[in-house]
Amino acid sequence: MDAVGPLDVTHWTRGRPRDAFGSLLRTIVGQQLSVVAARAIFARLVAANGGRSPDPEELLRMSETKLRACGLSRTKVVYMRDLARHFLAGGLDVRRLRRLEDDAVREAITAVKGLGPWSADMFLMFHLRRPDVLPVGDLGLRRAVERAYGVAALKPDRLVAIAEPWRPYRTLASLYLWESLGIPPTIP
Repeated sequence: MDAVGPLDVTHWTRGRPRDAFGSLLRTIVGQQLSVVAARAIFARLVAANGGRSPDPEELLRMSETKLRACGLSRTKVVYMRDLARHFLAGGLDVRRLRRLEDDAVREAITAVKGLGPWSADMFLMFHLRRPDVLPVGDLGLRRAVERAYGVAALKPDRLVAIAEPWRPYRTLASLYLWESLGIPPTIP
């Protein structure tokens, strides 16, 4: 914390949709892409929807051709449509998600094709602003802990043990560790 100084958490979420559907949609768009590529593709998706992030109904009305023209793969189109259907069916009702424990939120999010534990953790941290999330699947976090603690090839179970004293502020600890890498935030 002394080395990094005060955190500006806003730069981690700058330019991201504020609604839950848009946030998860942006996560799908950004999977396996550089931050720059993900931003460009999402910007094209927004432009194709009249200048705003599509809601579930709007996304389902967009043709595959239109979505693919934004730079999305067929697989991501399938994932995005599954996400929209989950929202419309009520499985990802934000009011309900806000009341659920973290593990129940993870379960609801990972029920969507293409959204795994890392996506769920990012949603918990950056959309729901949960204070005690440890994204063990994040490679950047593991590298930061390896560097800070002098550990080589850190496995998830060892990370959980190291992070135990950080409770109930593991989200904040993760942010500081990411910042310690000296690279820009890469939350897609």
